[in-house]
Amino acid sequence: MTLSGDVPALRFTADGLIPAIVQDVATREVLMMGWMNRESLRLTIESGQVWFWSRSRQELWHKGASSGHTQQVVKLSYDCDGDTLLVEVHPAGPACHTGETSCFFNTVIGGSAAAAETSAPRLSIITELIDTIDKRFIERPAGAYTTYLFDKGTDKIVKKIGEEATEVVVAAKNRDANELVCEASDLFYHTLVLLRNEGVSFSDVLGELERRHGTADVRGKTK
Repeated sequence: MTLSGDVPALRFTADGLIPAIVQDVATREVLMMGWMNRESLRLTIESGQVWFWSRSRQELWHKGASSGHTQQVVKLSYDCDGDTLLVEVHPAGPACHTGETSCFFNTVIGGSAAAAETSAPRLSIITELIDTIDKRFIERPAGAYTTYLFDKGTDKIVKKIGEEATEVVVAAKNRDANELVCEASDLFYHTLVLLRNEGVSFSDVLGELERRHGTADVRGKTK
């Protein structure tokens, strides 16, 4: 693909647009669909972040420019007909303006409570927690504990992680399952705060685990 965004194989509409489907490269969840023109495609390729063309505002749109929920491009492909783009990304927050992780949250068929429980048991709480942490990082509401951690910075956050890790060990040694659940939850939360503070996406962590799966153990060493 050329840096100009002029890809001969692509078939744009009469309005000079092409649909672009955005997918989380780590979770494989489809996040959204937007429209690109040649200029937004060029900006996407050059910047490494997703740009669209807003049909309603008739202007270029850098996804996440105002919210901070940018989408870092990992791979950009087009389909066999050359009339649809697939953009695989590491998202820095929810894709939807409603705060949902994906714009595709309205189910028509399938997706019963039982099916959702089977396919992804209660994992939505993770994305909800990440979204809340992202909002705290951007908005810094007074009185929020997460705001306090961000304001204090890395040293405070890593100190808390050290404390929580120790408490996890103590709970395990004491064979106290309830306490272990509580302390592990605290450790997970503070780790997510640290990742956001350091500008590392949780999707990056998932991507690394995915890379290791089947070829390496959890420490990343070859089996």
